[in-house]
Amino acid sequence: MSHRQTDTLETAAPLDLMLLRTFLAVYRAGSFTAAGALLGLSQPTVTSQVRALEEQLDRQLFERLPRGVAATSVADELAAQVAGPLDALAAVAGRTRPGAVSSEPVHLGGPIELLSTRVLPALAPLVDQGLRLRVTPGLADDLLDGLRAGRFDLVLSAIRPRGRSVVALPLMDEEFVLVAAPVWAERIGPLGCDDPGPLLDAPLVAYAEDLPIVRRYWRHVFRTRLTRSPAVVVPDLRGVLAAVVAGAGITALPRYLCAGELGSGELVALLDPDDPPINTGFLAQRAGAPERPHVALVREHLLGTARHW
Repeated sequence: MSHRQTDTLETAAPLDLMLLRTFLAVYRAGSFTAAGALLGLSQPTVTSQVRALEEQLDRQLFERLPRGVAATSVADELAAQVAGPLDALAAVAGRTRPGAVSSEPVHLGGPIELLSTRVLPALAPLVDQGLRLRVTPGLADDLLDGLRAGRFDLVLSAIRPRGRSVVALPLMDEEFVLVAAPVWAERIGPLGCDDPGPLLDAPLVAYAEDLPIVRRYWRHVFRTRLTRSPAVVVPDLRGVLAAVVAGAGITALPRYLCAGELGSGELVALLDPDDPPINTGFLAQRAGAPERPHVALVREHLLGTARHW
């Protein structure tokens, strides 16, 4: 076979669908190990199948890296040719398996605070339509790794996923607000975006030792670097909220999480900047995963409901 570039990859014999399916899984997952987890195959089996396809094509499809693989331009071309037909075939096969729609629960991952306060209440009515849910809280990077490996159907992520193996749609914008109990708001007094000095004596409450949300608020609003350590660390924003309501200090929280306390007066917004820090959350799904009606139902319901969050 000639190595000159052509519009299509040509071989003397028809390509094996099993090899193409394995190739596409590796292409999307970015590693032999992750593809094997998706397909239910061992890593050596995936490797041998990819090598067999490379030998049949007489082309290199992947460059082996210390962690994972990188697709060559030949792999890009082949994936563009086979992804649509293989996905369509997988969708048909999934629909025709007896019990495939209703027997499997939808596996959903996300931050515990968003799951508890917004997502689960929104999805509760769908249980009456036959929805079964298995929910796993966790950090974005860990959950996205699980999504790529096939452990989750959908993941709510506070960061935009990278790579072609995951499709992510914007779900919601969360605004961060600097809050304190009324007793601390009175002690701090008037506060402006040009001077965080009045906050120096207020204890900081955070969900991690490095104060990621509070540091971001300081950088974005006060245009300065926060170098203080937290007085209280609670690895759950709901715990942070409870501590601040009780008067433990000040913190920055997503507005959706503390809207009720702000409305009741249990918390006070210390600032109302014209340009508050905002983070976009995403709803992520594995690219090319066979469409299951209940997964689609959850996805579309969350996308629609989140417009009002």
